[in-house]
Formats: sequence, C-alpha cells, structure tokens
Amino acid sequence: MDRGFFQEFILSKGLRSTKKRNEIFDEVMEIEGHFDLDELYMRLKQKGSKVSRASVYRTLPLLVEIGLIEEVERVDKHAHYERVRTGSHHDHMICLKCGKVIEFYSPTLETLQDELCERENFKKVRHNLEIYGYCKDCK
Repeated sequence: MDRGFFQEFILSKGLRSTKKRNEIFDEVMEIEGHFDLDELYMRLKQKGSKVSRASVYRTLPLLVEIGLIEEVERVDKHAHYERVRTGSHHDHMICLKCGKVIEFYSPTLETLQDELCERENFKKVRHNLEIYGYCKDCK
C-alpha cells in the first residue's frame, strides 16, 4: 500500500492529509513485527518528528480501518499492532504471564473457519484469532 492510497482514504473521510499523518504512515511501513502506540511515538521522536502522541492515537484507528495494520491485544491490556501483509495471515498465542506472543498458522483452522462461514452463509472479510494461555517457560 502506498502513501497516495492512504491520502485518498483520509480525504474520503473528510480529513486533511497532513505531514504528521504521512510521517506516521511512513514509520508504520518500516516497522517489522508488533508495536504499540508508545513505541511508534518514540520511534518518530527519535527521528526528530514533531508529531504528538494524540496524532498517533488518532491515526492508528485510520490505519486499522484501511486495512494496513491490525490490532493485537496483549496481557498488559493495551493495544499492540502489526502490519497486515498480503498472503501472510497468521494468528496468535499470547502468554498470560510474560506477554510473549507466538505467531502461528494452521491450514486446518483456516479450512474450518471457511466451512463455518459457508454453512452460515456468512461472507468473511477478515478474522483475528488469539489464544490465551501460558508459554513453555511460564507454565
């Protein structure tokens, strides 16, 4: 996804395309793995950005809505995010003690979900599976 698509989306929502939103978009495109609002904010600040925490807070839901990132909850009860990559869907196992996130993919689970949607005549757009428990180090 390029910045132009994001800018068109912003304008379609009746919002302004600003330098700060573009900086946030660009930084998110560089991040590998999971991140939270504070990590994103600190990365921007370390690069000399004048972006505010409020701008990051308001922009992340737009990036979720457009499908660039998805929200992943963790044990510490605040939202973590990761970039959505075409063709690389995965789900998460989250340790309730240490917060470790284990990414996994199961063709069997994907097939079952598709079968359930078909049986219920439900058009699936996306899904997010999170399994909470204890990792091998904490159990």
